[in-house]
Formats: sequence, structure tokens, C-alpha cells
Amino acid sequence: MPAAGRAVPIETDPLTFLAANIITGHASPLTPQRDYEGDWCAGGIGRSVRDVTSATGRRICCRDGGRHAHPAEIGPRPTEAALSRRALITGITGQDGSYLAEHLTAQGYEVWGLVRGQQNPRVRQLRQLLGDVRLIRGDLLDQGSLISAVERVQPDEVYNLAAISYVPMSWQQAELTGEVTGVGVLRVLEAIRVCSGISASRSPGRGQIRFYQASSSEMFGMVRESPQTEQTPFHPRSPYGVAKAYGHFLTQNYRESYGMFAVSGILFNHESPRRGPEFVTRKISLGVAKIKLGYERQLRLGNLSARRDWGFAGDYVRAMHLMIGQDEPVDYVIGTGVTHSVEDLLEQAFKAAGLDWRDHVVTDAAFIRPAEVDKLCADPAQARDQIGWEPKIGFEELVAMMVEADLELLSSGGHAEDSFGIDTW
Repeated sequence: MPAAGRAVPIETDPLTFLAANIITGHASPLTPQRDYEGDWCAGGIGRSVRDVTSATGRRICCRDGGRHAHPAEIGPRPTEAALSRRALITGITGQDGSYLAEHLTAQGYEVWGLVRGQQNPRVRQLRQLLGDVRLIRGDLLDQGSLISAVERVQPDEVYNLAAISYVPMSWQQAELTGEVTGVGVLRVLEAIRVCSGISASRSPGRGQIRFYQASSSEMFGMVRESPQTEQTPFHPRSPYGVAKAYGHFLTQNYRESYGMFAVSGILFNHESPRRGPEFVTRKISLGVAKIKLGYERQLRLGNLSARRDWGFAGDYVRAMHLMIGQDEPVDYVIGTGVTHSVEDLLEQAFKAAGLDWRDHVVTDAAFIRPAEVDKLCADPAQARDQIGWEPKIGFEELVAMMVEADLELLSSGGHAEDSFGIDTW
């Protein structure tokens, strides 16, 4: 029997393995297959034949580079790259997924991304940004595809960033939001559990797959205290917040029920030039650029008094990596600890372009949420003290960065649709 926590071993007999892969829809390791983007990869689990079986027929563990096999069976000593950690990211075509892929690649990881659909339009953007990332098809609505993805990639770490993350949309598509943002977390956790051979009677081994869940400050909703800590009760005010709370508690439950290394990062609002144009921060930076360049004269917004704790997305993915690398799984609140209103954001954004927001902004009730969250502010003390995380980019620098990026984008003939956007599952 395999050690719990590792992917369940495949059969070592070539004929048995070929038959098994035909049944499950995987490619045989005996025939090279093209991966998602047409790059050659060997076999159904992305490994060479030597990685699957030795010359004597003995199986070599795919996740440890053959270190448990006799050197004579596997040939030369594996390179450092072969022994690097492997990460699978859901939602890799979104803002956070792209920054996390960059960060992990810089750390020497082999990065895989889960991509939904036959022709995902954001794949090309991701390839231009990060050519080294490998992609595999899968969908948070389909349990079988997730099991197949985990089985093939055999990751050391799984980061679940996929979600329908635009809060206003969650009222219009509440059921889909629940299925993707909430139940999708269950499906990813189940894929890890099944592929690792974990059950109520079999705990994970030392080499278990580690799981990170992207929780959200929207779970706090109608806050009972400010700033919000890891102990602050949840009172979500949108279907999105409710779905995120479900995923958060489910992650905690799998940690306690099965001993899995599963953590949640309760991330407060984090933005960047890669943010989708529907989000208020990017809507403002794009609006400022359009007005500055003479394309538009007005910017229509909803509640200008809502206050948020805004930070830079590139800083927040560092926190994800730090959390999953700890000795023990612990959930953390991640934010700057400083709150600003939408009006503050407008002031800073228009100032960066040499404009006065009062001359151009119009309030529109159509953009008011059915149940508003008035103020969110993080207390990141525990993350600072225990994992050494602190943000590097401040609010003013972030806003200026976004405005400058959109001015450059529009001036060069680009479009807002070139962003990574919101549909990331």
C-alpha cells in the first residue's frame, strides 16, 4: 500500500498501466502526448518513462525524483530542477494566479495551472507573461477533472485561487457562485484526499500535498469589531461572502477531520494593473486614463463612502507562499491595517493624472450593492509576528502604479479587455 499523503501509485506492469489509462482517459507514458498548449510532455502524469518504472519494473516515486530507488535503476543523479517543488494553481489566469505563478517560478518551482474550457482567451496572456508555466484542463464544477489533474501533476502544493470573485455578480448568479466559489473548494479538497489515499482511518504521511484556500475579507461583512482579526466572527453580506465562508470552514474541517495540511488566507482587498476592469479600483484607474486622454468626460460610481483595506496583489501572494511553507497549518488575516474610502481612492487616482475628481465623477444608484459592506480593515499582526509578512507597496504608490499602467495601455492602443479579468475558475 502507498504511504498516505502521496498520490496513489499507478500499476508498474506496462500492459496494465496502458489499460488503466485508456479507461481513465489518460495518455499512456509509452507515447509522447501534447500538453494543453502543444508542448511535448511524456505520459499521462507529465513524466518520462524512466520516472514511472525502472529497468527492473520497480516503480519509482514520481514526487521524490527516484530517491527511494537504487541508483543503478534510474541512471544519473536527478538534476536540481528535477527535485524542485511542484505547485498546481487553480485560477491561474486571474490577477492573483498570475502573480503567484511569477513568484513561485522565481523560487524555483515547477508551476502548473488549471485552465477551464477548450479555448481560454487568457491563456495567450499568461504565456506571454510566463512561458514556463504548464497548463492542464480542469473545472471546479467537475470532480473527475480535478482528480485527473492532481493525479497527473502530482503537486507538492495546491493553491485554490479560482472563484467567481466579482461580488455584485454573485447576486445575479448566486447558484453558480455557490457551486464554483463554495462547493468548488470541496471538490479540490476531495481530489487531494482521494489521490493521496487519505481516509478517516488513514492519516496523511510526511510528504502530503499541502493546500491553500483563498478566503476573503468579504466573509466579515457586517463587522462586529474593527480591525478584523483571525477570531472576528463572520457575517457575510453577499452570496460571494457566504460561499467564501463555506470554503473557509470546509478547509478547516478537512484539516481537523483528516489531518491534511490545509490553510486559508483571509485576504483583504488587493489590487494591481492586472485587476479586472469591473472592480472599483481598476474601474477608477481606467476611467482616469480615459478622461485624461480625452476618450470620456465622466466616471459613474456607486457608494463613495465605503472604506476598504487596499493593498498590492504582488505582496499578498508572498503571504500565500509563506503560509503554506510553515511547519503547522494556521489561518492568517492578510492586509495592510490601513483603511481608505472610495473617495480617497478617487482623490489619489485623479491627482496622479493632474485632474480633480469632483469635475468628472457622478454617483449612480445602479452601482449600489443590495447589502453594502461599509468598512473592512485588517489586523495583520499575527501574520507579521509569526510568518514575517509585511506589505511593501503602500496605498498611494499602488494607485499611481495602476493609473500609469492604464495610461500607457490606452495610449499604446490597448484595451481594458486585455486584463486578466474576473472569470478565473
